[in-house]
Parts: sequence; structure tokens; C-alpha cells
Amino acid sequence: MAEKTTMPQITVKEKVIAKINRSNSIVFLRKEFDRLGDYRQVSRAVNEVTASGMLVKVGFGLYAKARPSTLDGKPVPIKPLINIGLEVMHKIGVKADVGKDAKALQNGLSNQVPMLPIINIGNSRVSRKISVGKRQVVYEKG
Repeated sequence: MAEKTTMPQITVKEKVIAKINRSNSIVFLRKEFDRLGDYRQVSRAVNEVTASGMLVKVGFGLYAKARPSTLDGKPVPIKPLINIGLEVMHKIGVKADVGKDAKALQNGLSNQVPMLPIINIGNSRVSRKISVGKRQVVYEKG
């Protein structure tokens, strides 16, 4: 009788890491990982990956790819907060663009660089907080 060889099982954490590495996206919604396992397993895996520094939490159910900071080694997002905010808006189906000050800078109408990450959300209603550390995305109607 031939022995049955067992394949090593891939853990939910390994599936989450593989999904992050395969993805071109810098932002992940919690629900994007739901099909990888049951809710508790996925939550635990995402928390472990976040604790390892591969992801950083930027809001409720929002995570961004991270890298170690050059200053203190703590995880920081790989892209600026404005890019993270715009990608989150795209993923949740809100048509958004940079704020009017950043738009003026892009079009050469101003030399002033906006200090705050401002996103123009048009007539949409958004109450989602997106932040890294003490910096938070500000919404502008327009």
C-alpha cells in the first residue's frame, strides 16, 4: 500500500502576504482579504502582518503597504498620504481628485505647496477618516 503524502497547508497569513506581494495596489480594504479564510482567521492574519511592519493601518478596515522608516525603523506607508486617500476613494467608489490648491500647483498657477493632504470629493458624502500618525486627509467639496 502506497503511503499518502500530505501537502503542506498554506496558512491564511501566507495567503494574505502573497496577495499583498502580488498586488499593484498600495491600499487594501479589509474586505479584500475575506475570501482567504473565515473572518477571525483573516483578522488575526492581517493583524500579524500589520505587526510585522508589512502593512500599516490608515483607517477603519484600511491598510497601506509599508516599509521601515529611515529615521526610527517604524513602519511608514510607501506612498504619500494624498495618494493613499485617492486610492481609497477609488476603491470605495467615490470620484475624487486632489484639492484646488494642489491642482493649481500642478497647472502652474501657484508656487505654494499645500501643507495638508486635501482631496476634492465633489458632491459625495464621505465620513471615513484616513490618517497616518497625526496627519489626516482633509475633504474638500467642490
